[in-house]
Amino acid sequence: MQGRYDVSLDLYIALTRASQWINAHTDRDIKRHDMNRTEFGVLELLYHKGPQPLQQIGGKVLMSSGNITYVVDKLEKKGYVRRRASTEDRRLIYAETTDEGNRLIEEVFPDHAKVIESATAGLAEEEKELACRLLKKLGKYAENGF
Repeated sequence: MQGRYDVSLDLYIALTRASQWINAHTDRDIKRHDMNRTEFGVLELLYHKGPQPLQQIGGKVLMSSGNITYVVDKLEKKGYVRRRASTEDRRLIYAETTDEGNRLIEEVFPDHAKVIESATAGLAEEEKELACRLLKKLGKYAENGF
C-alpha cells in the first residue's frame, strides 16, 4: 500500500517542480512586457480566440470571475483590451483586444513560444506528446472528482 502513495507523491512533487521552473522562465519573459502571467494569458486568449464574455474568461484561464474584472481593467488601462456590450443580450459584456493589444501579441508571442520551447527542451517531441496525453488524462480524472 505504501508504494502506491510514494509513487503518487513523487508524481505530485515532480509535476509541481516542473511547473514552477517552467513558469519561472515564462514569467520572467512576460514581465519584460510589464505584465503578469494572468494578464498575458487573458490577452493571448482574446487574441487567439476572439472576443469573449467576461463571465467565461475565468474558466478558460483558471481564474475567479472577480479577478478577471481586475485583470481586464488593468489591460484596458494599458490600451490592450476594451469592453463591448453584446448586441443580443445587454447583460453580456465582451472583452476584446484593441489594435495595440494585437500588435503587442504579434510582436512578443513568437519569442514567448521560444521561451516555452527552451524550457521544455528536456523532453523529446515524442515524450512531450506522451506527457500531454497522460497529463490530460490525469487532469480529466481529477476534474471529475475521482
